[in-house]
Amino acid sequence: MSAMKIKKGDTVKVIAGKDNGKEGKVLAVNAKDNTVVVENINKVTKHSKPSAANQQGGIITKEAPLHISNVMLVVDGQATRVGFQMDGDKKVRVAKKTGKVID
Repeated sequence: MSAMKIKKGDTVKVIAGKDNGKEGKVLAVNAKDNTVVVENINKVTKHSKPSAANQQGGIITKEAPLHISNVMLVVDGQATRVGFQMDGDKKVRVAKKTGKVID
C-alpha cells in the first residue's frame, strides 16, 4: 500500500459531491478503505435507540466518510496535488503547485 497523501489535521477542499467547494479539517483517515472524515462536511442524520451511552436516543447528525479522491489538500489557501520527495533520508510531502514542503 502506498503512503497516504492526506493526514489527520490537514485542511482539505471537497472537489466532488454535494459539499463541492467547501473546506474543512480532516478528523480521521482510513487507509484501508481510502476514506477521510472531514469536519462539518458530508453530514448525515442517524436514528439511534436509547442506550447506556445515549440515554435520550433520537436523531443524531454526524460526519460520514468521503473517498479520498474527492478531496484536495489546501496549502496557503490553494488546493494542490501532493507529491513526495526525499529530504536527506526522510520522505516528505510536497505541494505540486508551489513546490513547498508540507511537513
